[in-house]
Amino acid sequence: MWTTLRKTLYRARGFMETDLAGERFRLDPYHSTFWRKAAAGKWEPETFAVLNAHLGPDRDYLDIGAWIGPTVLYGARKARRVVALEPDPVAFRALSWNIELNGLDNVSALPVALAERVGVTRMAGMRGERGDSTTSLLNPTGEAGSEVVTLDWETFSASVDLSAIGLVKIDVEGAEFDLLPRMAPWLALARPPLLLSTHAPYLPQSQRADRMAGLREALSGYTTWQHPTGQRIDPADICTDAALERFDTILLTA
Repeated sequence: MWTTLRKTLYRARGFMETDLAGERFRLDPYHSTFWRKAAAGKWEPETFAVLNAHLGPDRDYLDIGAWIGPTVLYGARKARRVVALEPDPVAFRALSWNIELNGLDNVSALPVALAERVGVTRMAGMRGERGDSTTSLLNPTGEAGSEVVTLDWETFSASVDLSAIGLVKIDVEGAEFDLLPRMAPWLALARPPLLLSTHAPYLPQSQRADRMAGLREALSGYTTWQHPTGQRIDPADICTDAALERFDTILLTA
């Protein structure tokens, strides 16, 4: 009863207010369960630690796959500028709302997906819900999907100043297998720290080893691979049978 009343009060007021990794924010009331989880330190505390370690007032942050904005909001308090991409229209509305609630004028949020070409395509959540964190270009025929605008990496990178990027985060629910080979020349030249989430289980079993090997090749310019908690990773390990069966997050640095 209290949970229902609390949600009603949040929605009537238009926001809830809580801390994320020590920073105070106003947050959209329709994701109050998630925000309370994050505030309690039960959602990726290591991700907030990575953002804190790599961002500063003279560095920019590129967030590819921003969802409703937990990393965008926190990153905006640490970085000079944030460029955030989130194609799911339901998630993007919440992201925009959260940016506005906190008056973050150093955030540029774009409702686009990075893909093979400029155009329009369909994507859907892996759990059949619009706006959830599993919306993927790998699931164009899924239930409750949406038509979204796509940009290729070459067009995007030519249009945005990426000269002072202190951290890139990529969490795109399987689209990384096509995106990272296209980003590879820029990554090899600029060598920004990269926080990458991989989604091998979304691929057919027969493709997983080859596609993960392709990621390893695209990222071969990085000398240090580790879990966000600090544990070192041998790049070869992302192609093991165990790695192909799990979702993982890797921090890569030059």
